[in-house]
Amino acid sequence: MFRKIAVAAGLMAAAIAGPAQAQDYPEKPIEFIVPWGPGGGSDTLMRLVAQGLAEETGQAVPVINMPGVGGNVGLAEFAKRPADGYTISQIHEGLLISNGTGITDLNWDSFMPIALVTSSPQYLTFSKNENFSTFEEMVAFAKDHPGAVRAGVTLAGVPHLHMAMIEDAFGIQFSYVGYEGTGQRIRALVGGNIDVAIGDVSSAGQFVENGDLIFAAVGMPERTADEPDVRTFAELGHDLDLAVTRGVVLPKGTPQDVADALEAHLEKVMQNEDVRAKIKNVGSEPVFLGQDAYKAYLGKLSDTVNRLVGKLAG
Repeated sequence: MFRKIAVAAGLMAAAIAGPAQAQDYPEKPIEFIVPWGPGGGSDTLMRLVAQGLAEETGQAVPVINMPGVGGNVGLAEFAKRPADGYTISQIHEGLLISNGTGITDLNWDSFMPIALVTSSPQYLTFSKNENFSTFEEMVAFAKDHPGAVRAGVTLAGVPHLHMAMIEDAFGIQFSYVGYEGTGQRIRALVGGNIDVAIGDVSSAGQFVENGDLIFAAVGMPERTADEPDVRTFAELGHDLDLAVTRGVVLPKGTPQDVADALEAHLEKVMQNEDVRAKIKNVGSEPVFLGQDAYKAYLGKLSDTVNRLVGKLAG
């Protein structure tokens, strides 16, 4: 899905000639509010994007970390910033879930989505257990024993959404165990305290390589280069997009010509082979969806969250 939309978005962006004002943007540094703490996935990836944007524009792009309440503290502050193009921020699926579960009134359309820039493939990951070792065996066991499969998630977080999507698609039911972050979930999985979890290459890849865990399926349109033997959910019967996607947003009300200029700059950044290589090296995938395609993606994702919000709130 990302590849087809990205090509269309790229052709559309190339056909748009920006107005004179946009050609001068930016004329000073752009502050990048990352609403997560230093060292995490969002911080690491957005620093790479910020570095590429600084090189592309010739202006500094300092990253300001504002963590708290699942990204909502930083986004609430960002929403107050002037809509002039000189403060940008980042969102992912967590914002839509926070809105759906009543944690924040902000949602993706509280901002101007400019470009989706990274997608981190997520894998349904199994512990070694006597009940199942393949996806088909897990589904059969879960159908015969509703609630017996223990799933580790961040309650009302992105992994919880992904597990709910699997439940919904395959007609099964998990029992949930809450963990604060990915590292805790994966350690619990290795220890046999839970049966399944959502993991990625950076958090679980080494355990899979060692034979302690199993990647059962990946939530991407195609198999990944990192794990080419792991089947997609589409191959297993349902085309599920299970990824953590990160995109750049502007405050609502920013002039459209400035938004268009930033989009064009970000498209060039995401074509930069050095930036792309660095993003891949930290376990994510460089992608590019421009404004229209990114809004369409977020709208579709919002529909999914709203449909499954009862599972997430419960």
